[in-house]
Amino acid sequence: MNILWLDLNSSYAHSSLALPALHAQTKDDQTWEWDKISATVNENPGMIAGEIFRKKPDIVAATCWLFNHEALIHILSRVSALLPLCRIILGGPEFLGDNECFLRRNPFVTCVFRGEGEEMFPRWLAAWQNPAEWHGITGLCYLDEAGHYHDNGLARVPDIESLTNPEQSRFFNWDKPFVQLETTRGCFNTCAFCVSGGEKPVRTLSIATIRRRISEIHRHEIRNIRVLDRTFNYNNRRAKALLNLFCEFPDIRFHLEIHPALLSDELKNVLSEMPEGLLHLEAGIQSLHQTVLEKCRRQGDLSEALQGLKFLCSLPNMETHADLIAGLPLYRLEEIFEDIRTLASYHAGEIQLESLKLLPGTEMRRLAPELGICFSPLPPYEVLQTNEITPDELQTARLLSRLLDGFYNTPAWQSVTRSLIVDKENFLTLFLNYLTRLHVIDQPLSLERRGILLYCFCKEHYPDYATVVSLAWIEAGMSLKKQPAEKVRTKHVTPPDSWETIYGQYQENLRLCRLEDKAERRCYWYGFETESQSTRPVFKALSEYDGDS
Repeated sequence: MNILWLDLNSSYAHSSLALPALHAQTKDDQTWEWDKISATVNENPGMIAGEIFRKKPDIVAATCWLFNHEALIHILSRVSALLPLCRIILGGPEFLGDNECFLRRNPFVTCVFRGEGEEMFPRWLAAWQNPAEWHGITGLCYLDEAGHYHDNGLARVPDIESLTNPEQSRFFNWDKPFVQLETTRGCFNTCAFCVSGGEKPVRTLSIATIRRRISEIHRHEIRNIRVLDRTFNYNNRRAKALLNLFCEFPDIRFHLEIHPALLSDELKNVLSEMPEGLLHLEAGIQSLHQTVLEKCRRQGDLSEALQGLKFLCSLPNMETHADLIAGLPLYRLEEIFEDIRTLASYHAGEIQLESLKLLPGTEMRRLAPELGICFSPLPPYEVLQTNEITPDELQTARLLSRLLDGFYNTPAWQSVTRSLIVDKENFLTLFLNYLTRLHVIDQPLSLERRGILLYCFCKEHYPDYATVVSLAWIEAGMSLKKQPAEKVRTKHVTPPDSWETIYGQYQENLRLCRLEDKAERRCYWYGFETESQSTRPVFKALSEYDGDS
């Protein structure tokens, strides 16, 4: 018998653990021959369906989530038409809610799994041709031959330590620059918007097991691990043990989600002493307003969360990203602007502003009418309006997210953008309006184009920042013939009598340029290597402005 897994992702940079996790539990079962087709949502559905048809599988399986849902249905409807005897089974986060409407709307789907399938999927494979036996398979939802809906609840694996790990499957993808390592399932928190908000108890892998798995990942020369653990520091003792474990692999970078309100003094000390670059932290904050967090049923004191976030962002040995969610109940647009300014003042490594999605199976989706939330009934289920934020304001928040990604979250322009956000109260509003008027806010923009836009904006609205943008432009290695470098002198530039070296070492063979800041009475000097192809300066110095034009 043949199982074909359709690995459908947003792009080839993404990968899912679902296939190797399930295959690992059945890899010794000689009854089944497994195969895989990988594709992205941007490819032609007819071409993908045709490729599946040529393999003539008995079963097609796939994971369905909000960003591949639509494309997946288009493909599988074609597969069903071509292979009417083929069974189609789906799982994934899209099926954590009520699945009857989905199955009636898509009759070509044989059944779907709700929850964790490692233990139950092999049981279904043993009975796949006998639907009368499906009633005992926890998590399975299906329509019988008479059209009656059967819902077998939610599948959970009580002991995740007992599972065969995904790395033992031949389908585990070792070709990506990073891998995902699931160390915990469930979450101590009760966030109403999260699919893990109701997962109790928290189930964990032992430190010894995690060590063995990291060693295997390291053996494959993977140097970036995204740790799947929504509750990393809910237990400070375990968090400390994990951090000590990570230190055993200094050439791997670990991406972690951390709750800033739950940092003990002991854990703070451990974090402050971690090797530089070993950790990349994602701090879930969502909103900086207590009433919003309480309405979302998020645990943790806000003042402690802000103190913890400020501490994390101050650490020079790691980068901490923070996220906000537009569309949360009670969260107003003006408060989002305020929160971005606060996070920028903390020097957050990145600020992610996302729109709330009411995912199937979440408490907030169930309570949406009571909370006054209007959301799209189709994936990605984004909030369209609340009692506190209008559709137009949500679109403003979406464009604001684009601005943050293009400027604040881009290293070349982050420092100057951060200063503008913090120092100029109206900067975000004015700059967003500026980019919108030019019809560029929703367009893909090169690094250079973004620098030019920022420079022209500052010349018009904040001329005291024009030089700061010019300096960032030079540091980023941009062309000295473009507008942000219009005040840079590159010809007949000789060193002054004295200067203060900022970095590098001056040598006579360096090509010098000079930028005068008359308002601040100073001159900036940059040196470039003439023989290398690098456009970035290797030397920087500062001197007093002598009045020589």
